[in-house]
Amino acid sequence: MSEETTETPGSPDDLEQRRLAQETKDERKVWYFLGYFLFGIHIVAFVMIYAVRHAK
Repeated sequence: MSEETTETPGSPDDLEQRRLAQETKDERKVWYFLGYFLFGIHIVAFVMIYAVRHAK
């Protein structure tokens, strides 16, 4: 006789917790990507401004 627990590997609560954890990780990755993208755009803009101002 085996006793079933409420937190079996395939239980809806466990699946929901894993889905929320994965969603949080994915959201964090999106924010990192956005931050690096915006930082990169500023670097490109500063290089272009420098090139235009120092062109002969």
